[in-house]
Amino acid sequence: MIAIAVPLYRVALERGLDGARRRRAVIQLSSSLRNLGRPEESVALLRAERSAGSDELDDAVSAFLALALVDTGQEREAVSLALAAVAPH
Repeated sequence: MIAIAVPLYRVALERGLDGARRRRAVIQLSSSLRNLGRPEESVALLRAERSAGSDELDDAVSAFLALALVDTGQEREAVSLALAAVAPH
């Protein structure tokens, strides 16, 4: 089922989602890619998303980026991101 979701997220993003809906779709797409064994693509999407702006979903972006970074062998950066995301809470 995850493989089916990837093209659907891409189409939704190409058609122009805005704001939080767009950000949620990017997070969900990157999570699906990671679960399909494509963590490098997930990392690229989420790094771009972190640079695209800031909103209430920043911690979610960081958390999913941390998961993808672990899958690419970048555990130290992953821990740093995860701790920074949870520290304010």
